[in-house]
Amino acid sequence: MRERSFHFWLWLTCCAWAAVIGVWGWRVGQIRAAGTGVSSDGDRLLPMPLAGDADHRCDWISPWQSARIPRSLRFDPPLGSEHGALVYNAQKFWEMNERRGGHHEGDDLNGIGGMDSDLGDPVFAAADGLVLYVTQPSPGWGNVVVIAHRTPDGQVLHSMYAHLDRFDVKPGALVARGGRVGTVGTANGHYPAHLHFEMRASDGVDIGGGYAMDPGNRLDPAATVASLRHAAPDDLSPAPMGRMLGAVTFKSP
Repeated sequence: MRERSFHFWLWLTCCAWAAVIGVWGWRVGQIRAAGTGVSSDGDRLLPMPLAGDADHRCDWISPWQSARIPRSLRFDPPLGSEHGALVYNAQKFWEMNERRGGHHEGDDLNGIGGMDSDLGDPVFAAADGLVLYVTQPSPGWGNVVVIAHRTPDGQVLHSMYAHLDRFDVKPGALVARGGRVGTVGTANGHYPAHLHFEMRASDGVDIGGGYAMDPGNRLDPAATVASLRHAAPDDLSPAPMGRMLGAVTFKSP
């Protein structure tokens, strides 16, 4: 009798622990799905949705997405000509902006006419890459595109194009260096027309803010593009990947 009672209580304890662990696992899965882009079944990473609201806090790309990031053998400026001509940098990377309360985390690129003279001008992919993010995270950011690139030595970098007036790419698409990403905008009228351009060393999309006291994973865009250009100053050749993809508009000198 005593042995049967022991077995009963042992069975009951095991059932209770199994229930607790099950509920805990389900709750952790829900939290991860809500906050980090991980599915509730815990075995796969969710991409940014093709339609509907995106989670702008953070989105870690899946192994399948990572495997699709093309190797980028050359980087070019994203606005103006192949050399970045007819463009000036109105607010450079890591300049202090007292009014905004932090350092600028990108480059603000403008056409030489200033103000809204470059509104609607084409914005180009800085290098061959995989489009990860295409949406509007907030009115102040306006339309934003994030593209992943793989450098010749295998490092994954992200380029970010913000305040766009229009999108010319979709999430999950491959885009060639010089392919059109969108057009210069004003972030819903918050600023005069310009392109906020960032380069990041990152494995996931974290939109963040345009100003900060710590650079985190942000890189100097102009210096990064220059260091990865790997082409002669007068080399205006289009990306071979663009020929493979077809229907790509390239920058003209």
